[in-house]
Amino acid sequence: MIMIEDIRKEHELVDLFCNLAEVPSPSMHEEKVAEWIKNYCDQNEINCEFDNFKNVIINIPATDNTKEPIMLSAHMDVIGDDTPVKTYVDENGYIHAIERTLGGDDKAGVANALLFAKELAKSEMKHGGLEVMFTRDEENGLSGIRNANLKNFKSKYVLVLDSDTLGQCEVSGASYTLAKIKVHSFKGGHSGIDIGDKTRANAAKLIADLISKLPQGVFYEEDGMVVTSCNLGGISAGNINVTNIINTDAAVSYSIRSSSRKKEEELKLKMAITVDEFNLEHKNIAEATIEFEEHLPPFEKADDEYIPILFETVAKKVGVTPDITSFHAGAETHIYANATNANDVKFVPYLLGLATVCNMHSKNEYLDYKSMLKGHEILKELFKAHNA
Repeated sequence: MIMIEDIRKEHELVDLFCNLAEVPSPSMHEEKVAEWIKNYCDQNEINCEFDNFKNVIINIPATDNTKEPIMLSAHMDVIGDDTPVKTYVDENGYIHAIERTLGGDDKAGVANALLFAKELAKSEMKHGGLEVMFTRDEENGLSGIRNANLKNFKSKYVLVLDSDTLGQCEVSGASYTLAKIKVHSFKGGHSGIDIGDKTRANAAKLIADLISKLPQGVFYEEDGMVVTSCNLGGISAGNINVTNIINTDAAVSYSIRSSSRKKEEELKLKMAITVDEFNLEHKNIAEATIEFEEHLPPFEKADDEYIPILFETVAKKVGVTPDITSFHAGAETHIYANATNANDVKFVPYLLGLATVCNMHSKNEYLDYKSMLKGHEILKELFKAHNA
Protein backbone atom coordinates (compact mmCIF):
# COMPACT_ATOMS: atom_id res chain seq x y z
CA MET A 1 0.00 0.00 0.00
CA ILE A 2 1.22 3.48 -0.86
CA MET A 3 1.67 5.68 2.21
CA ILE A 4 0.78 9.32 1.69
CA GLU A 5 3.35 10.29 4.31
CA ASP A 6 6.10 8.84 2.10
CA ILE A 7 4.87 10.72 -0.96
CA ARG A 8 4.59 13.94 1.04
CA LYS A 9 8.17 13.56 2.24
CA GLU A 10 9.40 12.88 -1.29
CA HIS A 11 7.50 15.67 -3.06
CA GLU A 12 7.20 19.13 -1.51
CA LEU A 13 4.34 20.01 -3.88
CA VAL A 14 2.26 17.03 -2.71
CA ASP A 15 2.89 17.95 0.91
CA LEU A 16 1.92 21.54 0.22
CA PHE A 17 -1.26 20.48 -1.55
CA CYS A 18 -2.29 18.14 1.26
CA ASN A 19 -1.64 20.81 3.88
CA LEU A 20 -3.85 23.23 1.95
CA ALA A 21 -6.55 20.61 1.30
CA GLU A 22 -6.68 19.74 5.00
CA VAL A 23 -7.64 23.31 5.89
CA PRO A 24 -11.41 23.60 5.23
CA SER A 25 -12.27 26.68 3.20
CA PRO A 26 -15.89 26.82 1.99
CA SER A 27 -16.88 29.93 0.06
CA MET A 28 -16.69 33.11 2.17
CA HIS A 29 -15.00 31.16 4.98
CA GLU A 30 -11.45 31.07 3.64
CA GLU A 31 -9.84 32.82 6.60
CA LYS A 32 -7.95 29.79 7.93
CA VAL A 33 -6.41 28.82 4.60
CA ALA A 34 -5.56 32.45 3.86
CA GLU A 35 -3.72 32.68 7.19
CA TRP A 36 -1.97 29.38 6.45
CA ILE A 37 -0.75 30.80 3.13
CA LYS A 38 0.36 34.04 4.82
CA ASN A 39 2.36 32.11 7.42
CA TYR A 40 3.97 29.99 4.71
CA CYS A 41 4.99 33.12 2.83
CA ASP A 42 6.34 34.79 5.98
CA GLN A 43 8.43 31.71 6.80
CA ASN A 44 9.88 31.75 3.28
CA GLU A 45 10.36 35.54 3.11
CA ILE A 46 7.82 35.99 0.34
CA ASN A 47 6.06 39.35 0.05
CA CYS A 48 2.43 38.54 0.89
CA GLU A 49 -0.53 40.62 2.02
CA PHE A 50 -4.33 40.72 2.05
CA ASP A 51 -6.35 43.15 -0.03
CA ASN A 52 -9.51 44.87 1.25
CA PHE A 53 -11.61 41.78 0.43
CA LYS A 54 -9.13 39.38 2.09
CA ASN A 55 -7.85 37.98 -1.18
CA VAL A 56 -4.19 36.96 -0.85
CA ILE A 57 -1.69 38.96 -2.92
CA ILE A 58 1.91 37.83 -3.52
CA ASN A 59 4.53 39.86 -5.33
CA ILE A 60 7.99 38.70 -6.38
CA PRO A 61 9.79 41.83 -7.63
CA ALA A 62 11.49 41.84 -11.02
CA THR A 63 15.21 41.20 -11.21
CA ASP A 64 15.31 42.42 -14.82
CA ASN A 65 13.13 45.43 -15.64
CA THR A 66 13.55 44.86 -19.37
CA LYS A 67 11.26 41.83 -19.08
CA GLU A 68 7.49 41.76 -18.57
CA PRO A 69 5.82 40.45 -15.40
CA ILE A 70 3.32 37.63 -15.47
CA MET A 71 0.44 36.85 -13.13
CA LEU A 72 -0.85 33.61 -11.60
CA SER A 73 -4.36 33.33 -10.17
CA ALA A 74 -6.21 30.60 -8.28
CA HIS A 75 -9.08 30.47 -5.81
CA MET A 76 -8.93 29.39 -2.18
CA ASP A 77 -12.55 28.38 -1.64
CA VAL A 78 -13.89 24.88 -2.23
CA ILE A 79 -17.26 23.16 -2.48
CA GLY A 80 -18.15 21.70 0.90
CA ASP A 81 -18.39 22.69 4.54
CA ASP A 82 -15.92 23.34 7.36
CA THR A 83 -15.72 19.77 8.67
CA PRO A 84 -12.20 18.30 9.06
CA VAL A 85 -10.42 17.02 5.96
CA LYS A 86 -8.10 14.02 6.05
CA THR A 87 -6.24 13.06 2.88
CA TYR A 88 -5.01 9.64 1.77
CA VAL A 89 -3.57 8.09 -1.38
CA ASP A 90 -4.83 4.89 -3.04
CA GLU A 91 -2.85 2.19 -4.84
CA ASN A 92 -3.06 4.14 -8.11
CA GLY A 93 -1.39 7.21 -6.68
CA TYR A 94 -4.63 9.20 -6.46
CA ILE A 95 -5.14 11.56 -3.53
CA HIS A 96 -8.59 11.44 -1.88
CA ALA A 97 -10.25 12.88 1.19
CA ILE A 98 -12.04 10.61 3.66
CA GLU A 99 -15.81 10.82 3.14
CA ARG A 100 -15.88 14.35 1.75
CA THR A 101 -14.77 16.52 -1.17
CA LEU A 102 -11.01 16.83 -1.56
CA GLY A 103 -10.88 20.44 -2.74
CA GLY A 104 -8.56 19.79 -5.67
CA ASP A 105 -10.56 22.57 -7.29
CA ASP A 106 -8.68 24.77 -6.69
CA LYS A 107 -6.16 23.84 -3.99
CA ALA A 108 -4.09 22.19 -6.75
CA GLY A 109 -3.77 25.57 -8.47
CA VAL A 110 -2.96 27.34 -5.20
CA ALA A 111 -0.29 24.77 -4.31
CA ASN A 112 1.35 24.98 -7.72
CA ALA A 113 1.49 28.78 -7.64
CA LEU A 114 2.59 28.97 -4.02
CA LEU A 115 5.49 26.55 -4.42
CA PHE A 116 6.57 28.29 -7.60
CA ALA A 117 6.57 31.65 -5.79
CA LYS A 118 8.82 30.15 -3.11
CA GLU A 119 11.19 28.67 -5.68
CA LEU A 120 11.37 31.90 -7.67
CA ALA A 121 11.98 34.04 -4.57
CA LYS A 122 15.00 31.89 -3.70
CA SER A 123 16.39 31.64 -7.24
CA GLU A 124 18.91 33.84 -9.02
CA MET A 125 16.92 33.82 -12.25
CA LYS A 126 16.60 37.08 -14.19
CA HIS A 127 12.90 37.79 -14.67
CA GLY A 128 10.32 40.52 -15.06
CA GLY A 129 8.46 39.78 -11.85
CA LEU A 130 5.67 37.49 -10.65
CA GLU A 131 2.27 38.61 -9.37
CA VAL A 132 -0.03 36.12 -7.68
CA MET A 133 -3.58 36.40 -6.39
CA PHE A 134 -5.50 33.78 -4.44
CA THR A 135 -9.16 34.75 -4.42
CA ARG A 136 -12.18 34.06 -2.26
CA ASP A 137 -15.66 32.90 -3.22
CA GLU A 138 -15.06 31.71 -6.78
CA GLU A 139 -17.45 28.79 -6.42
CA ASN A 140 -20.34 30.79 -5.03
CA GLY A 141 -20.42 34.12 -6.83
CA LEU A 142 -16.95 35.26 -7.93
CA SER A 143 -17.11 38.02 -5.34
CA GLY A 144 -13.39 37.70 -4.60
CA ILE A 145 -12.24 38.56 -8.10
CA ARG A 146 -15.09 41.04 -8.56
CA ASN A 147 -13.94 42.98 -5.48
CA ALA A 148 -10.22 42.81 -6.23
CA ASN A 149 -8.54 46.01 -7.32
CA LEU A 150 -7.10 44.77 -10.61
CA LYS A 151 -5.50 48.18 -11.17
CA ASN A 152 -2.88 47.12 -8.63
CA PHE A 153 -1.42 44.58 -11.05
CA LYS A 154 1.04 45.35 -13.83
CA SER A 155 0.94 42.04 -15.71
CA LYS A 156 -0.75 41.74 -19.08
CA TYR A 157 -0.92 37.94 -19.15
CA VAL A 158 -2.85 36.12 -16.40
CA LEU A 159 -2.59 32.36 -15.99
CA VAL A 160 -5.67 31.20 -14.09
CA LEU A 161 -4.68 27.80 -12.69
CA ASP A 162 -8.16 26.32 -12.48
CA SER A 163 -8.73 23.83 -15.31
CA ASP A 164 -9.34 20.25 -14.22
CA THR A 165 -7.15 18.38 -16.74
CA LEU A 166 -3.37 18.42 -17.09
CA GLY A 167 -2.29 20.02 -20.36
CA GLN A 168 -5.34 22.16 -21.02
CA CYS A 169 -5.00 25.77 -22.09
CA GLU A 170 -8.47 27.28 -22.36
CA VAL A 171 -8.45 30.35 -24.61
CA SER A 172 -12.11 31.38 -24.29
CA GLY A 173 -15.18 30.69 -22.18
CA ALA A 174 -18.89 31.30 -22.24
CA SER A 175 -20.77 34.13 -20.58
CA TYR A 176 -23.91 33.69 -18.52
CA THR A 177 -26.90 35.89 -19.23
CA LEU A 178 -30.34 35.30 -17.72
CA ALA A 179 -33.28 36.00 -20.04
CA LYS A 180 -36.73 36.42 -18.47
CA ILE A 181 -39.90 36.51 -20.55
CA LYS A 182 -43.35 37.33 -19.18
CA VAL A 183 -46.73 37.16 -20.86
CA HIS A 184 -49.74 39.04 -19.51
CA SER A 185 -53.19 38.40 -20.92
CA PHE A 186 -55.43 41.43 -20.47
CA LYS A 187 -58.57 39.39 -19.69
CA GLY A 188 -58.87 36.27 -17.63
CA GLY A 189 -62.07 34.53 -16.76
CA HIS A 190 -63.88 31.28 -16.13
CA SER A 191 -63.04 28.47 -18.53
CA GLY A 192 -66.71 27.47 -18.74
CA ILE A 193 -68.47 30.83 -18.87
CA ASP A 194 -65.88 32.85 -20.86
CA ILE A 195 -64.20 30.23 -23.02
CA GLY A 196 -65.92 31.41 -26.19
CA ASP A 197 -64.89 35.06 -25.80
CA LYS A 198 -62.25 35.70 -28.50
CA THR A 199 -60.98 38.77 -26.66
CA ARG A 200 -59.64 36.49 -23.95
CA ALA A 201 -56.53 34.34 -24.24
CA ASN A 202 -54.88 31.95 -21.82
CA ALA A 203 -51.38 33.17 -20.91
CA ALA A 204 -50.17 29.60 -20.42
CA LYS A 205 -51.06 28.72 -24.01
CA LEU A 206 -49.67 32.00 -25.32
CA ILE A 207 -46.29 31.53 -23.67
CA ALA A 208 -46.15 27.97 -25.00
CA ASP A 209 -46.71 29.32 -28.51
CA LEU A 210 -44.10 32.01 -27.97
CA ILE A 211 -41.31 29.76 -26.72
CA SER A 212 -41.93 27.28 -29.54
CA LYS A 213 -40.54 30.00 -31.84
CA LEU A 214 -37.47 30.73 -29.72
CA PRO A 215 -34.06 29.05 -30.13
CA GLN A 216 -33.20 26.08 -27.93
CA GLY A 217 -29.79 24.42 -27.58
CA VAL A 218 -26.84 25.33 -29.78
CA PHE A 219 -27.35 28.67 -31.50
CA TYR A 220 -23.87 28.93 -33.04
CA GLU A 221 -20.87 26.65 -33.20
CA GLU A 222 -17.46 26.90 -34.81
CA ASP A 223 -15.04 24.08 -35.67
CA GLY A 224 -17.23 21.64 -33.77
CA MET A 225 -17.17 23.74 -30.58
CA VAL A 226 -20.25 25.36 -29.08
CA VAL A 227 -19.83 29.14 -29.08
CA THR A 228 -23.35 30.33 -28.22
CA SER A 229 -26.26 28.44 -26.68
CA CYS A 230 -29.71 29.11 -25.31
CA ASN A 231 -31.42 26.85 -22.77
CA LEU A 232 -34.98 26.99 -21.46
CA GLY A 233 -34.89 26.89 -17.68
CA GLY A 234 -38.37 26.91 -16.19
CA ILE A 235 -41.97 27.72 -17.10
CA SER A 236 -44.49 29.18 -14.68
CA ALA A 237 -48.19 29.54 -15.46
CA GLY A 238 -51.33 28.99 -13.45
CA ASN A 239 -51.93 26.25 -10.90
CA ILE A 240 -51.46 22.66 -11.99
CA ASN A 241 -54.49 21.61 -9.92
CA VAL A 242 -56.85 24.31 -11.19
CA THR A 243 -58.33 23.95 -14.68
CA ASN A 244 -61.34 26.25 -14.69
CA ILE A 245 -59.41 29.54 -14.92
CA ILE A 246 -58.21 31.33 -18.05
CA ASN A 247 -54.72 32.24 -16.86
CA THR A 248 -53.62 35.84 -17.17
CA ASP A 249 -49.90 35.52 -16.37
CA ALA A 250 -47.05 33.25 -17.38
CA ALA A 251 -43.25 33.45 -17.32
CA VAL A 252 -40.18 31.56 -18.54
CA SER A 253 -36.45 31.81 -17.92
CA TYR A 254 -33.53 31.08 -20.24
CA SER A 255 -29.79 30.85 -19.82
CA ILE A 256 -27.67 32.32 -22.59
CA ARG A 257 -24.01 31.32 -22.79
CA SER A 258 -21.55 32.61 -25.34
CA SER A 259 -17.81 33.08 -25.78
CA SER A 260 -18.56 35.67 -28.48
CA ARG A 261 -20.13 39.00 -27.59
CA LYS A 262 -21.22 39.43 -31.23
CA LYS A 263 -23.02 36.08 -31.38
CA GLU A 264 -24.64 36.65 -27.99
CA GLU A 265 -26.03 39.97 -29.19
CA GLU A 266 -27.35 38.26 -32.34
CA LEU A 267 -29.17 35.70 -30.20
CA LYS A 268 -30.61 38.34 -27.88
CA LEU A 269 -31.82 40.35 -30.89
CA LYS A 270 -33.51 37.28 -32.37
CA MET A 271 -35.31 36.63 -29.08
CA ALA A 272 -36.38 40.27 -28.76
CA ILE A 273 -37.70 40.35 -32.33
CA THR A 274 -39.70 37.18 -31.67
CA VAL A 275 -41.29 38.88 -28.67
CA ASP A 276 -42.07 41.98 -30.75
CA GLU A 277 -43.73 39.82 -33.42
CA PHE A 278 -45.78 38.12 -30.71
CA ASN A 279 -47.00 41.49 -29.46
CA LEU A 280 -48.06 42.55 -32.95
CA GLU A 281 -49.98 39.32 -33.44
CA HIS A 282 -51.75 39.56 -30.06
CA LYS A 283 -52.32 43.31 -29.91
CA ASN A 284 -55.19 44.27 -27.53
CA ILE A 285 -55.27 40.71 -26.16
CA ALA A 286 -51.93 40.17 -24.45
CA GLU A 287 -48.44 41.58 -24.09
CA ALA A 288 -45.04 39.91 -23.70
CA THR A 289 -41.87 41.45 -22.26
CA ILE A 290 -38.28 40.23 -22.29
CA GLU A 291 -35.41 41.25 -20.00
CA PHE A 292 -31.73 40.31 -20.10
CA GLU A 293 -29.48 40.22 -17.04
CA GLU A 294 -25.75 39.69 -17.59
CA HIS A 295 -24.32 37.77 -14.67
CA LEU A 296 -20.95 36.96 -16.25
CA PRO A 297 -19.40 38.61 -19.31
CA PRO A 298 -17.89 36.48 -22.09
CA PHE A 299 -14.25 35.46 -22.04
CA GLU A 300 -13.52 36.08 -25.71
CA LYS A 301 -10.56 34.61 -27.53
CA ALA A 302 -7.75 37.13 -27.90
CA ASP A 303 -5.92 37.71 -31.17
CA ASP A 304 -2.72 37.38 -29.16
CA GLU A 305 -1.42 33.80 -29.60
CA TYR A 306 1.74 34.24 -27.51
CA ILE A 307 0.78 32.25 -24.41
CA PRO A 308 -0.96 29.34 -26.22
CA ILE A 309 2.09 28.89 -28.47
CA LEU A 310 4.43 29.08 -25.47
CA PHE A 311 2.27 26.67 -23.49
CA GLU A 312 2.14 24.15 -26.33
CA THR A 313 5.91 24.26 -26.68
CA VAL A 314 6.74 23.77 -23.00
CA ALA A 315 4.05 21.12 -22.47
CA LYS A 316 5.54 19.00 -25.22
CA LYS A 317 9.00 19.60 -23.78
CA VAL A 318 8.04 18.00 -20.46
CA GLY A 319 6.10 15.16 -22.10
CA VAL A 320 2.53 16.44 -21.74
CA THR A 321 0.09 16.56 -24.67
CA PRO A 322 -1.22 20.13 -24.90
CA ASP A 323 -4.93 20.74 -25.47
CA ILE A 324 -5.60 24.29 -26.66
CA THR A 325 -9.35 24.60 -26.42
CA SER A 326 -12.41 26.56 -25.24
CA PHE A 327 -14.96 25.81 -22.51
CA HIS A 328 -18.69 26.48 -22.39
CA ALA A 329 -18.81 27.70 -18.81
CA GLY A 330 -17.56 30.50 -16.58
CA ALA A 331 -14.44 31.19 -14.51
CA GLU A 332 -12.38 34.08 -13.17
CA THR A 333 -10.87 34.45 -16.65
CA HIS A 334 -14.08 36.25 -17.63
CA ILE A 335 -13.50 39.04 -15.13
CA TYR A 336 -9.85 39.51 -16.09
CA ALA A 337 -10.70 39.50 -19.81
CA ASN A 338 -13.00 42.48 -19.35
CA ALA A 339 -10.68 44.56 -17.16
CA THR A 340 -7.47 46.55 -17.54
CA ASN A 341 -4.28 46.55 -15.47
CA ALA A 342 -2.29 49.32 -13.78
CA ASN A 343 -1.08 50.49 -17.19
CA ASP A 344 -4.61 50.58 -18.64
CA VAL A 345 -3.73 47.58 -20.78
CA LYS A 346 -6.42 44.94 -21.19
CA PHE A 347 -5.62 41.68 -19.41
CA VAL A 348 -5.12 38.60 -21.59
CA PRO A 349 -6.06 35.62 -19.39
CA TYR A 350 -5.91 31.86 -19.97
CA LEU A 351 -7.30 28.97 -17.96
CA LEU A 352 -4.53 26.40 -17.47
CA GLY A 353 -4.71 22.78 -16.36
CA LEU A 354 -1.71 21.89 -14.19
CA ALA A 355 -3.28 18.80 -12.58
CA THR A 356 -5.95 16.23 -13.34
CA VAL A 357 -8.82 16.35 -10.84
CA CYS A 358 -11.63 13.82 -11.30
CA ASN A 359 -15.20 13.75 -9.95
CA MET A 360 -14.86 17.34 -8.78
CA HIS A 361 -17.19 18.67 -6.09
CA SER A 362 -18.18 15.16 -4.95
CA LYS A 363 -17.14 12.76 -2.18
CA ASN A 364 -15.52 10.67 -4.92
CA GLU A 365 -13.20 13.48 -5.99
CA TYR A 366 -9.54 12.57 -6.41
CA LEU A 367 -6.35 14.11 -7.74
CA ASP A 368 -3.60 12.36 -9.68
CA TYR A 369 -0.54 13.60 -7.81
CA LYS A 370 1.82 12.67 -10.66
CA SER A 371 -0.16 14.96 -12.97
CA MET A 372 0.29 17.80 -10.47
CA LEU A 373 4.06 17.26 -10.50
CA LYS A 374 4.03 17.42 -14.30
CA GLY A 375 1.94 20.56 -14.14
CA HIS A 376 4.58 22.17 -11.96
CA GLU A 377 7.19 21.36 -14.58
CA ILE A 378 5.03 23.09 -17.18
CA LEU A 379 4.68 26.17 -14.98
CA LYS A 380 8.42 26.45 -14.37
CA GLU A 381 9.30 25.95 -18.03
CA LEU A 382 6.65 28.42 -19.17
CA PHE A 383 7.93 31.12 -16.84
CA LYS A 384 11.49 30.41 -17.90
CA ALA A 385 10.57 30.62 -21.59
CA HIS A 386 8.62 33.85 -21.00
CA ASN A 387 11.73 35.40 -19.46
CA ALA A 388 14.25 33.98 -21.93
